[in-house]
Parts: sequence; structure tokens; C-alpha cells
Amino acid sequence: MANQPKLLLFHMNNDRQRSIEKLCRSLSTTIRVNVIKPSAYSQTIGYLAGITGFSKSNITYQGNDFDSEMLVFSGVESELMDEFIDAMKETGMPRIALKAVITPTNIFWTPLKLYEHLEEEHRLMTGL
Repeated sequence: MANQPKLLLFHMNNDRQRSIEKLCRSLSTTIRVNVIKPSAYSQTIGYLAGITGFSKSNITYQGNDFDSEMLVFSGVESELMDEFIDAMKETGMPRIALKAVITPTNIFWTPLKLYEHLEEEHRLMTGL
């Protein structure tokens, strides 16, 4: 699964997206940013991350956009991920509650399934 470090962004407004892109260019290793549109929410996380072996689904997502932002790390080593999160804090950028790293399990999921899973985890951890 090792590829160029990438972030998949879901439900981000333009200002937030630009801030994250700028932050990603300032890191010791640049992280490429892919903004995922709702119409692509029927694709697998693996396909959206550009991972070899994942092909495009012919289904176009017709549902609503997510209610919250979601960020997915692809090919980002733990040190670089820590650097990214620390840089977000240092710049005063608001936190993103729903974050994930691509795993051997969620690589096959759609963004909707991952979003629902992260939302449930967040609810259980925060009591919200």
C-alpha cells in the first residue's frame, strides 16, 4: 500500500482546503492533497487514493454530502502524520474529528461506510 503520501479530503470548504494544501507543502515531505467530491463517494477508498489494483465503479453516488469533515491518510508514515497534526495545532487550524489511515480492511470500503464507522467511533469516544 506504500504510495506517495496523500490526504483525501471530504466535505471541506475551499478556505479549509487551501489551508490544508499550504500546510502539506510546508512539511518535511510534501503530502499531496486529493479533494473528493460527493459524486465519488461510491468508489472504494483504495481507488480514491490511487492504489494499484483498485478500479473505478460505474456507480455514481446520489446521496447527500457528509455533515462533517473527514480526512484519510494514504501512504503517510507515522512521523509525517505526527508532523502534520502538530503543524495543524501550531497554526491554530481547527481540528478534524474524523480522521483515518488506510488499512487492509477500510481500503475496500466506500467513503460513506468509512464516514459512518468513524462517526460511530467518535460518538463512543466522546459521548456526543
